[in-house]
Amino acid sequence: MSSPEELPLQKLQFYVTTPYKCGYLPNKLAQSLIAAPHHLIDAKIYNGLIQQGFRRSGKFAYRPHCEHCNECVPVRVVLDRFSPTRSQKRAQKQHADLSVRILPLSYSQSHFELYANYQSLRHSSDESFSQNSEIDDAEQYRQFLCQSNVESLMVEFRDTRHQVKIVSVVDVVNDGVSAVYTFYDANDAIAISGENRKSASYGTYSILWLIEWTKSLGLPYLYLGYWIKDSKKMAYKQNFQPQERLEEDVWK
Repeated sequence: MSSPEELPLQKLQFYVTTPYKCGYLPNKLAQSLIAAPHHLIDAKIYNGLIQQGFRRSGKFAYRPHCEHCNECVPVRVVLDRFSPTRSQKRAQKQHADLSVRILPLSYSQSHFELYANYQSLRHSSDESFSQNSEIDDAEQYRQFLCQSNVESLMVEFRDTRHQVKIVSVVDVVNDGVSAVYTFYDANDAIAISGENRKSASYGTYSILWLIEWTKSLGLPYLYLGYWIKDSKKMAYKQNFQPQERLEEDVWK
């Protein structure tokens, strides 16, 4: 007989998307396994799905399901054994003056402008999850980051001039925090030749902040999504050790 916890999962159905261009590995097609219907995926259900390697994009829970590729590996940082490296400590010191606010999911024009600039500078060639070119950028942003059926928050970082520098969207689950997406002022993160100015380490700093915040909640893991060995975009995730990887449905 099924337990009450198992019954809601049994009501879900799973379908595979049509192939689309992979945003991380060149000359490859990707497919995703989608859990449906999405209105049934509340915080309780999502706690089970994330243990099976699923992630969230808007109101949809998905995981990679490519026919000829299994390079996407779910990873999570083991927080009770994490210790920052020397370079990570420098990033903490460099951005210690940033103020932080934890906000509910909502649309903010300043957030969207930061997101749009980040996309144009860092990910202009990426495929959006929706694969729908008819949705304008603002609406796509709302669907991607401002909608959720689970316990989700926005973490906003501002500088001393009150300018937004980083926004992290996160999900809180039973055993940790899942970093859904982070975007930041990419102009500051680009070193300018000939100028005596350090480039910002916003991506590193945001993860370090999330690690400390997740620890303060008494939770053991920070989920970093998928690591892909041959993707430069994903290489930074291996800088946060020790980690567990989901391999053959077991966290190791």
